[in-house]
Amino acid sequence: MKIHFENFDLKTFWDTEEEMPKKLTDKMVEKAEKRLGYKLPRSYIELLKTRNGGFPVNACFPTQTATSWAEDHIAIETICGIGVEDGIDDEYGSQYLIKEWGYPEIGIWICNCPSAGHDAVFLDYRECGKDGEPQIVHIDQENDYKITFLSKDFETFINGLVSEDDFEEKENGIEPEIISAIYSNDLLKNLEEFKKKNNY
Repeated sequence: MKIHFENFDLKTFWDTEEEMPKKLTDKMVEKAEKRLGYKLPRSYIELLKTRNGGFPVNACFPTQTATSWAEDHIAIETICGIGVEDGIDDEYGSQYLIKEWGYPEIGIWICNCPSAGHDAVFLDYRECGKDGEPQIVHIDQENDYKITFLSKDFETFINGLVSEDDFEEKENGIEPEIISAIYSNDLLKNLEEFKKKNNY
């Protein structure tokens, strides 16, 4: 079995000022998958076993196209938990939010953004099917529900989150090495494949 986040420090990933949510169990995962109708990524489950949802310390992800949030990145506020209030399977979770805001039914609403519903990050199951490994996309309600590819899987997305400070430095003429590292040849290749398959 693949080891996720092998070279990633999960101890410093979460903002720990918030109250610790209920601990995630395998039974909670099974219940969520049954309710939502999708197989959840193993990396997502492993991350939530360190903390069942909350605020990440680094909350921005670079993009090559502009969104309603910024010209070169998106920001998330929280990563949704499982079996907890405001979790993906909550009464007011993914299924409710997709219907309430009119988002395309391509998978699971996984991250809330600072816009309070006007954009969100999704697990996208269109290519892999309900039992496969979903890609991560950003959907922009403010821009006619434009879908922007972010990463090939959830682990890559988490590894690619950076601080807002990196973009402030970039605006001041400093190009942080971490931003450049995100745009690896592998990620660019995945982006081009995504565009071709979805007629972009």
